[in-house]
Amino acid sequence: QVQLVESGGGLVQAGGSLRLSCAASGRIFSINAMGWYRQAPGKQRELVAAITNGGSTNYADSVKGRFTVSRDNAKNTVYLQMNALKPEDTAVYYCNAKGVMGGYLYDSWGQGTQVTVSS
Repeated sequence: QVQLVESGGGLVQAGGSLRLSCAASGRIFSINAMGWYRQAPGKQRELVAAITNGGSTNYADSVKGRFTVSRDNAKNTVYLQMNALKPEDTAVYYCNAKGVMGGYLYDSWGQGTQVTVSS
């Protein structure tokens, strides 16, 4: 199994910045990609950004140009740098790891970290 621990959420004013971190442990060799999802009250969980082992990235249209996902393989950690934050970015942010273990695809999730952007 893979365990994920997030940190870095908080309260920030619109236009401000935050950086989220997610440290992976366990069978990290099985991970193919890591990323960030978010869920606002009353809404479905949505992909924010993801990065593969090869460094390819994918972003939601709503965060392109403002958010940057990166990873430090030596530290088994993925980051989400969030700039120019907007009130609509307010949500619980979840770290995600996707991989293959025993021939089966899996999704691992962190516990979530709250990001609140005030107007």
